Amino acid sequence: MTTSDRPARRQALYRLLGDLPDRDRPISAEVLRSEERDGYRLETLVLDLNGIEQVPAYLALPLQVDAPAPAVLYNHAHGGRYDLGKEEFVAGRGALQAPPYARALTEMGYAALCIDHWSFGERRGRTESALFKEMLWKGQVLWGMMVYDSLRAVDYVASRPEVDASRLATMGISMGSTMAWWLAALDERIRVCIDLCCLTDFQALIDTRGIDGHGIYYYVPGLLKEFDAASINALIAPRAHLALAGNHDPLTPPAGLDRIDEHLRRVYAQEGAAERWQLLRYETGHFETAHGRAAITAFLRRWL
Repeated sequence: MTTSDRPARRQALYRLLGDLPDRDRPISAEVLRSEERDGYRLETLVLDLNGIEQVPAYLALPLQVDAPAPAVLYNHAHGGRYDLGKEEFVAGRGALQAPPYARALTEMGYAALCIDHWSFGERRGRTESALFKEMLWKGQVLWGMMVYDSLRAVDYVASRPEVDASRLATMGISMGSTMAWWLAALDERIRVCIDLCCLTDFQALIDTRGIDGHGIYYYVPGLLKEFDAASINALIAPRAHLALAGNHDPLTPPAGLDRIDEHLRRVYAQEGAAERWQLLRYETGHFETAHGRAAITAFLRRWL
């Protein structure tokens, strides 16, 4: 795939995501609360991103912003914790190091936004399975609707006067990791992508009988006819991309990590940007290590 092929490939990937709302529809936001918390300012928001249902969100801002700040779209995990959602951003979770990313990112001088995804946090009430089936009847794909909300969340955070829209990043762990690399593949405004514990080669997942490790949200009809994980991630090149994985994580089989890494090393080298792709692997499972947190901080400081 050449650089000139990427726009068409992005369009092909987006088309697989089902019937989606208009990308140009207006976004509205209501600020429910603004408070100082743990050394940063936290806005509790309700966003109209999709015209179907409201999207609760948190926006964390440094207390002192002298100029428009870089911004990170933080994507929360799954882990069966439908009650958690965006609360992971401010309170953390067992798979993550401390402090929670709302505090960690604002301490670095960044603004950061996290939304509740479909069926999580304040959007829970229907099971993931029921939502997937209802959307399927309507020609929609649950993952597509989740990606759509993330794309519109980028639109929103980029519109904020506190944010430098030319310096945007996205990151997350587990389901949030998958969201980070899909989002960066589809949206060239994302300058830095960081994914933790879910850089999954689809065929390796099939080979190791790990398909049920992911919820039904993860599955996009017809995806494997046109894309594998490596080709999706190649759409991020030559932008900065850091991946972190555990060699004993069943969601990221090692043989699949090998294939993706080999492919992306070649793609980034061809772009003259070999230093912008990095895969860090640990002899661990599905969680963030202290070394991983330090590497993430350094990568953001270098590239964002």
